[in-house]
Order: sequence, then structure tokens, then C-alpha cells
Amino acid sequence: MADARTWSVVVPTVGRPSLDVLLASLVDQDWTDAEPGPSSVVVCDDRPLTSTLPLVLPDLPWPSRVVRTGGRGPAAARNAGWRSTAQEWVAFLDDDVVLPPGWGRAFAADLRAAGPDVAGTQARLHVPLPADRRPTDWERSTAGLEHARWATADMAFRRVALEQVQGFDERFPRAYREDADLALRLRQAGWRLERGSRTTHHPVRPADDRVSVRVQAGAADDALMRALHGRHWRELAGTGRGRFPWHVLTVAAAAGAVVAAASGRRRTAAAAAGAWVLLTGDFARVRLSPGPRPGEPGAAQEWRRMAWTSAVIPFAAVRHRLRGTLAHPRATPWRPAARAVLFDRDGTLVHDVPYNGDPGRVDLVPGADEAIAQLRAAGIAVGLVTNQSGVARGLLSRAQVDAVNGRVAELLGPFDTVQVCPHGPESTCPCRKPAGGMVLRAAHELGLAPWECAVVGDIGADVEAARSAGAGAVLVPTTATRADEVRSAEHVAANLKEAVSMLVPGSGPAR
Repeated sequence: MADARTWSVVVPTVGRPSLDVLLASLVDQDWTDAEPGPSSVVVCDDRPLTSTLPLVLPDLPWPSRVVRTGGRGPAAARNAGWRSTAQEWVAFLDDDVVLPPGWGRAFAADLRAAGPDVAGTQARLHVPLPADRRPTDWERSTAGLEHARWATADMAFRRVALEQVQGFDERFPRAYREDADLALRLRQAGWRLERGSRTTHHPVRPADDRVSVRVQAGAADDALMRALHGRHWRELAGTGRGRFPWHVLTVAAAAGAVVAAASGRRRTAAAAAGAWVLLTGDFARVRLSPGPRPGEPGAAQEWRRMAWTSAVIPFAAVRHRLRGTLAHPRATPWRPAARAVLFDRDGTLVHDVPYNGDPGRVDLVPGADEAIAQLRAAGIAVGLVTNQSGVARGLLSRAQVDAVNGRVAELLGPFDTVQVCPHGPESTCPCRKPAGGMVLRAAHELGLAPWECAVVGDIGADVEAARSAGAGAVLVPTTATRADEVRSAEHVAANLKEAVSMLVPGSGPAR
């Protein structure tokens, strides 16, 4: 049985005002000495790095921090969050849920009830709906979470289980199907998932008229699920069949009408157009029949929304499914081997000379040239990501930093990407390690996803930067590495040769 104290909270967010409501509801639980609440709270700020100010959290009674993940989606944000914690259990909470009174006691009971073969425990979601009218299409869509299997709006996972399957698959960029994929992989690995006793409220978020069209982007994730889990993935994951086959027929009828009209076949065009009208009308009927009736609040607006979106949705769904199918014709299991390795400079590739601006003092660590050569021989890109706070402190010029980097490249060969942060420790920039900005920039410059990269460094900031960005990480300790940094690193190598052997395909990659 799990000790109810050994859990942390991870909240992926895009900065919605509802985040403060969630955190307040967490604080307001009836915590006691026996059930003191989480050991830590990690909020993963998934807004774009370049367009937002840092997120400021309210005061919380537990250690808390913000991890910036750069707009890569909830799967990547959750991974960065849980990998930055150390507790046995990780409770994932969406930023738009509210924890009712008694949630804390019920959550602790759910953890205590979890047997050793249980990987995760899910809350029972309650979606409040209006009492004065029938729910809209969007409200009913949200209410479907009440019956969804393994929805991560409130779900706690055992750390060892997440580590075994490498967490969430970051190729799912939306809050859609990433939870079903994780559940399938955990069950395939021999774990069980349970529905707990706790209840969590999930209010309906405000949405504009286009929301039902936008969410069709999830059809691309359905294509990825099929590529990963086979044509029967819906039965395995316990999801509904949906209307996609009808959408295909609707689009085919519209396309047939256009082609027939263009070729002068009027009767065929009229028949195809009639089929399109009937199929679109039936879709609108299915969506309208459980919704607000004429005379009820919001009925006119809902009928207008359903009329035009019912005509657009089939085309959006088919387009996104084709896009997903083309993007993932043969998906490999998560997580693929690294296609680029990004090295810290000082203390990792070269001996650390504090604030060195003299290329003549560059001295490679033993094995650096062999490690780089091994990566290049395997077709893996090589990059450099280095903090250079001496520029901000006035101890170095950027030209001196570039000259030292140039000397490293002379000794090891040219790097495929070089990223430098010239800011000081007091800066709130998103690039200075342990933030992941340089890793994200390097991946973008290389044309890779962050999860296709790995970082090799000698201190915890290098590992944390990799975690924040969604990259793999290998720590190569030196005398400057703290003992707690070694303990918290998932992959530790004695030297660069061993680090590279973990990353080259077929050699036990550190992912």
C-alpha cells in the first residue's frame, strides 16, 4: 500500500484564470497531520516562451515551482512536470477542474487502496450543466468526460509505471488521445488502472462558435492511435466509434457532386448533391435533437452554430485524418532513439575554466573526440548548448564566447547547432539552463521535435533543461556535480563514451 504522503501535483496550464481557482480548491481541502497534502506542486506553463511573461503562482503551503514547456502540448507538459518530482505518486490535474470539499481525504484513500499492480487511479468527473435549459453541443461534449476511461483531468499515476513506459507520448500535441495511449501502454506492460472514489468537478469552459470545428484536429491523433495500436485500437481503449465513416461519405458526396457537375453529368451531380444535403441535415439533426429547444435561453444561437458547423465539420475531420495518416504512416513505439545530442560545454566537453574567454585555454576532457565521432558515424546530429553568464556579468564579451566555441569546433569538428545564453542567474529568460529554451531552439534549428534530442551535461541544470524541453538526458558527473543531482538523474554515465553508448541506437538509449 502507498503512503498517502508520497505524492506530488502536476498541473499543465496555458495560463487560464481557472488555474487560481484550482489551486485555491487544493489549498482549501481539510488537510491534517496524517494527510498533509502533496509534497510538492509543479505547474507546467505551456504558453509560448517568446510571447508571454513568466507565470506567477499564488502562495501555497507546499513547495511549488513553475516549469516552462514552450507550448508543446499537455503530454509534453505533464512529462516535464512528473520528471521534475521525486514522489511515488504523481497526481495530474487539469487547470480547469475544481476539487470539492472532501477530495483530499478521498484521494488519500484511493492511494491507500491501490495495490502494487495498480499504475493509476482516476477520479469520477462531474460536469455541472445548466438547469434552465438543455445542454448545448459543446456542453454535452464536455459532459462526455464523466464516462471517459482514463481521462487525465484528475488521474494519479505511480512513478515507476510512468518510468517503465516513458510517460506520455509527446507526438500527441493536443489534450486528446494522449491519455488513452498511455493507458493502453500501461495495460500492455501488465499494470492495472482503477477508478477511485474521489469526485472532481469539471466546469464547461467558455468557447466560441468555432470550437466544434477546431477540435476536429483530433482526427489526426486518431490516425496516430491506429498506427501505434492497430485497427482495433478503439475497442482496446474503450472509446466510441464516432461519426467518421459518415463524414467520409458526406465529403465523398460533395466531391462527387462537384466532379459530376464539372464533367456535365447533371443527374449524377444532382444525386450526389442531394446525398450531401441529406447527410449534412442528418448530422445537424443528431446534434440539435438533445440541445436547447426553441424558446429556451441560447436556443437561437445554438441552432445557428449547428447549421454552419454541421456543414464544415465533415470536411475538417477528413482533412485532419488524412494529415495524420500521412504524418504517421508507420509509427514506432514511444520513445524513438535520439537523432541529435546536445552537449553542455564547460565541464562536459572541455575542462571548466571559469569565465574563459581565451581559446588557447580550451582543453578537451578525455574521450570527447571519440564520443563526438561515434555520434557522427551513427548519423546523429551534434549540438552545443551553453550558459555563459560571464557576458551578463561583464567578465566576457560575446565575441570571446564565440571564439572559445570556435576553438572547441576546431578540435571536435563543426557543430550542427550552437546555442548560447548570455544572461545571468537573476534573469527570467527562458533560455538559461535549467530552463529549456536553448534545447527547444536547437531542436527547431535542426528541424527535429524536442523528444528526438538528448542532452549530455555535468550538472543538474543540464538535466532539468532537457526535462523542461522534453528531451532525453544523461548526466556525466564531475567534482562540480552535487550528490542530490546524481540521485535525481534518471541516467548517469561515468564518462562521455558511456553516455554516448546509451544514446546510439542499439546500445540502450537513455530516453
